[in-house]
Amino acid sequence: VLANDRIDFILERGEVHTLLGENGSGKSTLMNILAGIYQPDEGVIEIDGRPLALRSPRDAIAAGLGMVHQHFRLVEPMTVAENLHLGWEDTPKVCTRRALAARARRFMDEIGLNVDPAAYIWQLSVGEQQRVEILRVLARGARILILDEPTAVLTAQETTELFDVLRRLVNGGRSVVFISHKLKEVLDVSDRI
Repeated sequence: VLANDRIDFILERGEVHTLLGENGSGKSTLMNILAGIYQPDEGVIEIDGRPLALRSPRDAIAAGLGMVHQHFRLVEPMTVAENLHLGWEDTPKVCTRRALAARARRFMDEIGLNVDPAAYIWQLSVGEQQRVEILRVLARGARILILDEPTAVLTAQETTELFDVLRRLVNGGRSVVFISHKLKEVLDVSDRI
């Protein structure tokens, strides 16, 4: 099955660029390539004018790309702070829960996106869990945030809050790729479609 064919996609710094289309149109496939999950058969991926070979999600993260999937990948019996620090290169090798929570709180304050760092994932609403996923990606240095159908499981209020967060991120110089098939939401949040 040919999922993507001869795609030119340009993402500018400080914008929300939406990929809009029906289910099965190839949006997530393209972003899974940018996230290093799938390998392209041909073509070139460039960031800041330099070609990249994204052979794994680790390569994508190292290049500043981070993806938040539609289905969250959090460890439910762990706290927010523990989930945030999983795989974060700068996480201390030996650390107390209190120190992890304090470190997580400082990072959240920098980003302007807060969730109780001592709460367990299973205690959180879906919107709060999504915030933790976004924080995990940003903690790894993502300058480009890819969100795959991020509003699919959110309430109207949580969607509004998410859009506020995205606006703050792009105003701070990050870029967002927003994957959706919901036209009204796309019109509310996008700089380009």
